[in-house]
Amino acid sequence: MKDTSWLDRSIYPFTSHYFDVNSQQLHFIDEWEGETILFVHGTPSWSFDFRHMIKALRNNYRCVAIDHIGFGLSDKPRAYDYSTTNHASTLEKFIVNRGLKNITLVAHDFGGPIALSVAIKNPSLFKRLVILNSWLWSSESEPEFIKFKRIIKSPLLPILYRYFNFSPAYLLPKSFGEKKIDKRMLQNYTRPFSTHQERFGPLAFAKSLLKDQAWFEELWNTRTSISSLPTLLIWGLKDSFVTEKYLRKFTQGFSNCKVIEMPGCGHFPQEEQPDQVISGINKFLSRT
Repeated sequence: MKDTSWLDRSIYPFTSHYFDVNSQQLHFIDEWEGETILFVHGTPSWSFDFRHMIKALRNNYRCVAIDHIGFGLSDKPRAYDYSTTNHASTLEKFIVNRGLKNITLVAHDFGGPIALSVAIKNPSLFKRLVILNSWLWSSESEPEFIKFKRIIKSPLLPILYRYFNFSPAYLLPKSFGEKKIDKRMLQNYTRPFSTHQERFGPLAFAKSLLKDQAWFEELWNTRTSISSLPTLLIWGLKDSFVTEKYLRKFTQGFSNCKVIEMPGCGHFPQEEQPDQVISGINKFLSRT
C-alpha cells in the first residue's frame, strides 16, 4: 500500500481508484455520474491541482481525473517509458477501458498535448475542450524556450531534478503570479516525489521539451478533427513561459473559442484563482 498519510483528505476528499496499465498502477478519481469531465494534469502536478473544480462540478457531472505514471499517487518505477507519447497512449487506454465518451476535456500544461493528441485520434469521443496555459506546437523558435533550453541541456539538470526535487520545490512556486503558494499547500506537490527514486516522471517531461518539439508541431498540423469543437481557453497572463502569445495562437487555430484572461495569474490559474476558473467553466458548460 502507498503511504498517503501526508495527504490532507479534507482538501482532497476523493476515493482513490487504480487502473492496471503497462505493468503499473495508474491512480485516478471518478466522482459522481452524468456527463463526463476528464481532467489531465501536467508537470510537476497531479489530480490534486483540479480539486477545487472537481468539488464544485461533481454534483452535476461525472468528474474523472488521472495521475500520469510517475506522478501523484500513481506508481513511479525507475525503469519506464516516461515519454510524452507513451503518456498519451496510456491515457487512450484508460479512456477506452473506462468507456468514456461525450467527454469535456480539461487539460493543463503537458496535459494539453497529451490529451489533445488522444482527441485528435478519437474526435468522436470528445464534446468540448477546456485548455489552461498549454501548447500544441513546436516552441523551438520562441525566445522563452531558447533561454530555457540552455537549462534543460545542462548536465546538472538530472541532479537538480532527482536530488533537489527541483520541479515542484522550486519551479512550481516561481510559476505563480500575484498569489503565492504557501508552504503547507506546496507540500501536496513535493511529497509525491519524496525520494530521488520517485522523480523520474518530472525529469522526463523536462527532457521532452528537447525531444518532442517535432511531435508537438505534428499535433498542431493535424488538429483539424477537433479544431471546431467548443473550446474554452483559460489563461494566466503572468505566466513567464507559456505566455499570452500561446493563447493567441490557440485562438487562431481553433475556430469556436471563448477566452478567459486572468491578469493576476501565472501558470496555475486553477490553483491561484479557482473561483474564477470554476465560474467560467460552469458558464461554458451551460451554454455549449
